[in-house]
Amino acid sequence: MPSQLVCRPERDLPVAVLRVSGTLDRETGGALGAAVRRSLAVQPAKVLLDMTRLRVGDPVALAGLGTVVCQAEEFPAVPIVVCGADPRTRDALATDRDCAGLEFADDCDKALTEAEAEPGGPTVRVRLRPVPEACRQVRHLVTQACTTWQRGDVTATATLVATELVANVVRHAHTTMEFTMGLRDGRMVVAVRDGSRLMPRALDPAVTDMGGRGLRLVRDLSDAWGVLPVTDGKVVWTQLATGAAL
Repeated sequence: MPSQLVCRPERDLPVAVLRVSGTLDRETGGALGAAVRRSLAVQPAKVLLDMTRLRVGDPVALAGLGTVVCQAEEFPAVPIVVCGADPRTRDALATDRDCAGLEFADDCDKALTEAEAEPGGPTVRVRLRPVPEACRQVRHLVTQACTTWQRGDVTATATLVATELVANVVRHAHTTMEFTMGLRDGRMVVAVRDGSRLMPRALDPAVTDMGGRGLRLVRDLSDAWGVLPVTDGKVVWTQLATGAAL
């Protein structure tokens, strides 16, 4: 009989809660990974992963749990808190090198209350249509946000990076997009989510090749960047180091 795993996103913002129940094994691991990526793509302050009703079905699934759960490399700006895991599962995650930044909590409801009480960094969210005017809109938004947040040291770079990310959607994805920008732990995170599953590449093109230049510029200007694939598209994200408020 096939294993069953239910991943139920209970809420998304400002703190995401993903409740998981059923059996995790080699067949259902992909579903858990997709659900975690979906919660991360919303870009909440934290993702609470409730494993109270999760059973790990076999040693292979337990060994690979860190790869499934820990998406830090794909979207490092959003912390993940594992709630209610049994001792064996918790130990496996705690000793996994890919899960160095993972947090743990015994009770998900208590962890949610604590997470909501934490002061969150300022964030800008806006939906944009895939038209050239979106580039002008996002330049204005970024300049205004950097002024409000007193982050003049990164205004020029953040504006250029944001414009290139939005322009990439206009040129290639042709879908409505969600632009997000925020401050977290001394970093400015700029991200664009679109509805295309075509993965971008930051190429080093020849002079005659017009593809890949925008993301190559994003890569060169950012302290970190990446792509988070989700079932209905992707999130292209970047991080810029920023100093104290000016």
